Amino acid sequence: MPVSPHPLVCAPSILGGHHDNLAGSLERVRASGTSWVHLDIMDGHFVPNLSFGPQTVAALRPLDRDLFFDVHLMLTRPDHYWEAFAKAGADEIIIHVEPFYPIRKTLDAIREHGLRCGLALNPDTPFARALPFLPHIDLLLCMTVQPGFGGQSFREEVLGKIDEAHQHRLDHDLGYRIEVDGGIDRTTAPRCTAAGADTLVAGTAFFHDPDPAAFRTALTREP
Repeated sequence: MPVSPHPLVCAPSILGGHHDNLAGSLERVRASGTSWVHLDIMDGHFVPNLSFGPQTVAALRPLDRDLFFDVHLMLTRPDHYWEAFAKAGADEIIIHVEPFYPIRKTLDAIREHGLRCGLALNPDTPFARALPFLPHIDLLLCMTVQPGFGGQSFREEVLGKIDEAHQHRLDHDLGYRIEVDGGIDRTTAPRCTAAGADTLVAGTAFFHDPDPAAFRTALTREP
């Protein structure tokens, strides 16, 4: 039996694809048989890297209307930008707990717009920081690397946080998904799902695998 109440989902991160051909990278995601794609948005302030903006999301959206666009805002002020990504075609918008801005108001605004809303925790951020917001979110993202760059090693200590999030979900009858992002591959994914994760973001490992469908199947096999 799966630990999580949700079916397992692999959400390939298009940031790990070929930036000279994002349309081709999106097609690789679709061809793998998954229903989600993860889009990492970085501002160069909250994290030390830049990725892409709402125009890129808007350009990708018409290429596949069926894929669930899971948009992760690694921004200092996501409250200033979430609406642009909503208009661009996001299905879910994830914001971080660490910056100083009106988090609950932003989560509520995203949901009132008709989108799913998520909250992200960096590896060193304790689970307790998320507690006030858990009844109001659809997904909790536990970062398993420090966000900013792909290809980092998986942070083992985050497994305890995933377990905390799962036990809290069960104890309080909450329905949020638990997502993991960073160093997720065929080895680390089963350890995350055993702890309670059900949404697996993979960038480098997915796009470097010669068989994306087999990779997706391996990640979403029940523990």
